[in-house]
Amino acid sequence: MTRIKLLIVDDHPVVRDGLSSMLARDPEFEVVGEAGDGAEAVQLAETLRPDVILMDLRMPGMDGVGAITELAARGNPARVLVLTTYDTDSHVVPAIEAGATGYLLKDAPRPDLLRAVRSAARGEAVLSPAVAARLMNRVRTPGTGPLSQRELEVLALVAAGHTNREAATKLFITEATVKTHLLNIYAKLGVSDRAAAVAEAFTRGLLRS
Repeated sequence: MTRIKLLIVDDHPVVRDGLSSMLARDPEFEVVGEAGDGAEAVQLAETLRPDVILMDLRMPGMDGVGAITELAARGNPARVLVLTTYDTDSHVVPAIEAGATGYLLKDAPRPDLLRAVRSAARGEAVLSPAVAARLMNRVRTPGTGPLSQRELEVLALVAAGHTNREAATKLFITEATVKTHLLNIYAKLGVSDRAAAVAEAFTRGLLRS
């Protein structure tokens, strides 16, 4: 039997150890490496060539979305299964748009995680029930809801005159993620550009001079 090769990416050593121990108990899987941030994950993925990467999102330096974006840009064939504690639109949508095969929450039962890894290895989309419901609701009611904390942070930097690249650097995310947040902001505020978004935000009291 050909084992599924896994790379585990999380900035918490205890989480990495726990996942490695759990997955190593199943002869179907082989943990070939661990990484503590996105940049290390990209480097190891190039050399170890895992089948599936279990990717956390919020990490110092290059975050999970940045790593997913970079892996896609390099044409790395590994499937990325996001494994995180965050299920908000501002986390889910950028990760999936960047190229993640699946999105699972860390409180998922062990059988669900193993099933998700197998499905991801086959290239099948995997979503936790909470994430699937959130995406379904987003499709049904696009452009509604309050701005997330990260969207407010992006908008504040834009209002201060920062470029997308500068905002990405300050928030430790990719420029592509900043653009995604801006598109979400435009939809929620009912505007079509940066200047209008900033003006509308001040009008609504979301930003203060």
